Amino acid sequence: MIDISEIYFDKTIVLIPQGNIDLRFDTILKRCNIPDMGLCNAVNDIFEINYIIKEGKKMSVKEIFQPNVEFSKSARIKSMAEYQALQDEAINDYEGFWSRFAKEKLDWIEPFTNTMDESNFPFVKWFDGGKLNVSSQCIDRHLDSKANKTAILFEGDRGDTLKITYAELSKNVNKFANLLKNELNVKKGDRVVIYMPMIPEAAYAMLACARIGAIHSIVFGGFSAEALKDRIQDAEAKVVITADGAYRKDKPYMLKPVVDTALSGKTPVEKVLVVKRNNEEIAWLDGRDISYNDIIDNQSDECEAEIMDSEDPLFLLYTSGSTGKPKGVQHNSAGYILWAQMTMEWVFDVKEDDVYWCTADVGWITGHTYIVYGPLAMGATTVMFEGVPTYPDAGRPWKMVQDHKITQFYTAPTAIRVLHKMGEDEPSKYDISTLKVLGTVGEPIDPPAWKWYYESVGQSKCAIVDTYWQTETGGHIVSPLPGATPIKPACATFPLPGIMAEILDPKTGKKVGAGESGYMCITKPWPAMIRGVWGDEDRFVKSYFGDVKKDGKAVYFTGDGAKYDEDGYITITGRTDDVINVSGHRMGTAEVEAAIKKYNNVAEVAVVGKPHEIKGEGIFAYVVLKEEAEAESEMKAINGMIKQEIGSIALCDDIILAPGLPKTRSGKIMRRILRSIAKGEKITQDISTLEDPSIVASIESMVNG
Repeated sequence: MIDISEIYFDKTIVLIPQGNIDLRFDTILKRCNIPDMGLCNAVNDIFEINYIIKEGKKMSVKEIFQPNVEFSKSARIKSMAEYQALQDEAINDYEGFWSRFAKEKLDWIEPFTNTMDESNFPFVKWFDGGKLNVSSQCIDRHLDSKANKTAILFEGDRGDTLKITYAELSKNVNKFANLLKNELNVKKGDRVVIYMPMIPEAAYAMLACARIGAIHSIVFGGFSAEALKDRIQDAEAKVVITADGAYRKDKPYMLKPVVDTALSGKTPVEKVLVVKRNNEEIAWLDGRDISYNDIIDNQSDECEAEIMDSEDPLFLLYTSGSTGKPKGVQHNSAGYILWAQMTMEWVFDVKEDDVYWCTADVGWITGHTYIVYGPLAMGATTVMFEGVPTYPDAGRPWKMVQDHKITQFYTAPTAIRVLHKMGEDEPSKYDISTLKVLGTVGEPIDPPAWKWYYESVGQSKCAIVDTYWQTETGGHIVSPLPGATPIKPACATFPLPGIMAEILDPKTGKKVGAGESGYMCITKPWPAMIRGVWGDEDRFVKSYFGDVKKDGKAVYFTGDGAKYDEDGYITITGRTDDVINVSGHRMGTAEVEAAIKKYNNVAEVAVVGKPHEIKGEGIFAYVVLKEEAEAESEMKAINGMIKQEIGSIALCDDIILAPGLPKTRSGKIMRRILRSIAKGEKITQDISTLEDPSIVASIESMVNG
């Protein structure tokens, strides 16, 4: 038994000798005569502690980081009392809440007559009768007061920069819109696929489509010809907008040849518009391919915005489905742009003189909402970056923060971990004191990465908004508010005002208690919610409204599991289809991964389930080490860390020390591929979209060898 004299408790910090972690935390509290458990928010077991460093160092116990007092004074939402007042307003008068903000935030050509119509649930209509244009929301209404303000600040891979004012953005978008109408015969309701690099013309294309009422569908520029073709065919796209290519790590890469391959054979595409970026040699097909650069200057810089119904489609964005067939997620005009603006203002608290940078690609929903539509709807300055954050070195993002005086920085935990690994001390080499808010997106951030992000990048003064949302939700649904929310590392915290998010028991539909696992659901429709799966109503209903009911009514199920702690904070535990049932015990892969990441030589990890004749399922871990080491001892140490953090029930049956993990170019780990390898199944997924497809063969040989 541990010597109690070796433990002390001071506010939220417990010091405990390494190796004595088996003692239950509630026992520690009792033996230390600690009367107030509210400070640490500990529950039963020591694995609730966020991270453990080496002997003699401090160990965080659900540390709570209060908002920066000076920042809070001018924040849009300054306190939890203000947050609760907004949420109470929504609870007490749901339609009134949304009606108020729709009238305050949007410029209506014709006012709406009905806030919400759910008579044909889940096909809900918002702001029925209202007329507007999303392009006008992002550009026209700012021209009187912000014509000379920078709308888009572009930095290319090679360091070239361009500042586009709102007046210049208006002219460029209008010219692009006229080109689409006059040269390519694009009309309201036509689908236009955009397959572009991260250059300003990608934003022009999006806004030009919105201006004339065309429905854009962006396909990430790293996708293969086959993936592109599938999306073109499903959307029945009339036009493809692409570029010859772009630059990546100071070298040109090509896009147009991928389009040519995708369009071989019969397709609905009539025209291909090509923007010249890297000026590499490409093939041109007479009668189909048109050079943007050759004709754009001939277009008028005035284009009247199409009058759109509030529920007219704005864009489609294809996501991977469990069946392997991509789903065309449809978002409509008014509700989407309203929530994009509201979440920009609330979650990032961007002000008039701020410079905001989201590192995502416009090929993903993050790029749609938080690079283009959200920032421009509120009249902000948004950064577009063509390059790779670690090129030419891991100091690139911090140099950009310094050079452009960036105030809000939004990126993925994967990028944070890579930047930490490749350049732990790089932030200290630059003046990044302009930063006010740091954001994360895409997956839960592990505590060690959170700590470095907070201390080294945020200089222990910036709030970290750990945002939880999906392609289907249109914008954030659970997130801290930087001026109001006391933050617990790796917690998504609370639903945003107006979002009725609850963790429900999938069997009973009742809200779960503290410490219990459940399904993350939204129990009321909200304006930015998915409006359908393109061309497949049945799939829409089955995918999102078929698993959970509350009070007998279907609710939106995110597909993720989650937990409340004693203070009502929400922690996302991972996809429910990423839950492993070991000997009757359900464990989220995210929880096991978090434990493994605490071993100091682990750079990355992905955990999947594997059939086991005794346990039902066993745990299979793919681990990338920071430094080479003796395999057997490392695997033993990793399982030792799991035992220490969770218990013997979570020990891995298989650990592969892999050279890397299969990831998309945006950094998403393709766990379906890893599950197939663990099960000995043939890989049927398209791996050409991966950052390094050869990783798959390397891992397969290790598993099968």
